[in-house]
Amino acid sequence: MMMPEVCTEAMNLFLAAFSQQLAADEHALMVLDQAGWHGAKALRVPDNITLLPLPPYSPELNPVERLWLYLRERHLSHRLLDDYDAILDASCHAWNHLTPERIRSLCNYPYIQQVNA
Repeated sequence: MMMPEVCTEAMNLFLAAFSQQLAADEHALMVLDQAGWHGAKALRVPDNITLLPLPPYSPELNPVERLWLYLRERHLSHRLLDDYDAILDASCHAWNHLTPERIRSLCNYPYIQQVNA
């Protein structure tokens, strides 16, 4: 999902859409940083999702931080984009160049390997 801002309502939309993608017998554990909208009182977490907040100021525990860094370094930095649509296009282009193998190589932290074992 690409949204013009991050906020509780955007997170609610994301969680609802993500929840619908899970099979009836699946439950997802979502590891999150402590952004304000990840733990807001107005957040509606579907029954088939559990949110696990990371400790404050611990980007080294958050696998997606390496993914964002990769995207910034390879696709999004040192560019001047004209408007919102150009930002959206560049972001989608960068995201669509990711492969499952690249995501695994960037985000496969040891604690994830233990959970998947």
